[in-house]
Amino acid sequence: MSFSSLTSALGSSSVQLGFHSNFLTEALHPSSKRKKLAFRKFTLSCSSSSSSDPLLVKAAKGHPVSRPPAWMMRQAGRYMAVYRKLAEKHPSFRERSETTDLIVQISLQPWEAFHPDGVIIFSDILTPLPAFGVPFDIEEVRGPVIQSPIRSEEGLKALHHIDLEKLQFVGDSLKILRKEVGEHAAVLGFVGAPWTIATYIVEGGTTRTYTTIKSMCHTAPHVLRTLLSHLTQAIADYIIYQVESGAHCIQIFDSWGGQLPPHMWEQWSEPYIREIVSLVRTKCPETPIVLYINGNGGFLERMKGTGVDVIGLDWTVDMADGRKRLGNDISVQGNVDPACLFSPLPALTDEIQRVVKCAGSRGHILNLGHGVLVGTPEEAVAHFFEVGKSMKYDNSSQNHVFEESKLLHLFLPDNCFIFVELTISGEDD
Repeated sequence: MSFSSLTSALGSSSVQLGFHSNFLTEALHPSSKRKKLAFRKFTLSCSSSSSSDPLLVKAAKGHPVSRPPAWMMRQAGRYMAVYRKLAEKHPSFRERSETTDLIVQISLQPWEAFHPDGVIIFSDILTPLPAFGVPFDIEEVRGPVIQSPIRSEEGLKALHHIDLEKLQFVGDSLKILRKEVGEHAAVLGFVGAPWTIATYIVEGGTTRTYTTIKSMCHTAPHVLRTLLSHLTQAIADYIIYQVESGAHCIQIFDSWGGQLPPHMWEQWSEPYIREIVSLVRTKCPETPIVLYINGNGGFLERMKGTGVDVIGLDWTVDMADGRKRLGNDISVQGNVDPACLFSPLPALTDEIQRVVKCAGSRGHILNLGHGVLVGTPEEAVAHFFEVGKSMKYDNSSQNHVFEESKLLHLFLPDNCFIFVELTISGEDD
């Protein structure tokens, strides 16, 4: 569609739908010669209106919101007294994370205490492994242990297509959470990225050096590529299953992607994440996807190339710098230092306000730059959400900034709508 035909189409629609044509004319053809107009995005959707989306979903999609939605990674866990009491009764992590009633109960503990804007399912990135042929245990000291690491073509024979029936507890939990939370908050599902999952499968558990899998990049690249490709399909299927079960939004954790040099991440992680996003988009085009990498300062621009909707920044990245590097055409999440929750509350308030200001009033999800730390005071977590909810965007001031995104939301018959995103620059010298 040419720019002139777009103008014509929008102009005629505005008359029929009651919009002031002068507004659209000015938006599309600014009268001042001192302004530049750049066309950024044009999409047509015939799904139902997004006005009912939870606040977090709207922010993830870059839609206007009144305040930054807030949630925390690991917001359900050992820092909460109610969780520790439940864990005493059910000491096995596998039991807690693979039993529907316990998953729901634990997932809702922070919701009932703090009412965050996102309720993430209590689970683990390794949870789906047995469903495609990789059994594992979790030991008290060593953590996750895989008795038969996959490092050869022979090992690859153990893999099979993901059996989602073996993950019914995940689907059932998401359905219940969706009913419990309603549209008051977004229900979040999550997965591990192929590279991160592969580190456990190849190394046989957690590691500090990643020497085995990194050496495989050179000694057995065909084995590693086959493993990563299998994981890619399984993870994509698992995401779709979570969305169909009720998840509003999905976060991909490439937790150990930051252990790779950037050029190796481009080869051994990025293509597989990009493929997951592509596969999920075919079935769930309206579901926002967040990508988080621990230690992602050297990866931000590369992360954007995966096609996700939101980039999660860890606390080592300055939010203002991150926003500048990523631009305003993608949403960001984060990135308060988890250690700040051990600070005096006024200091925590200052840091939250700084992060929100640096992120801007469009496309920001307030979060930590990593998971909640063990021992974090519950009072500080409550304060985090109170401060986040108290902040309000002054959207009227957006008309006066040097570069501005304008979103024209035109409703058409049969619940169709058009999003036109434009950039108006201030001075034209």
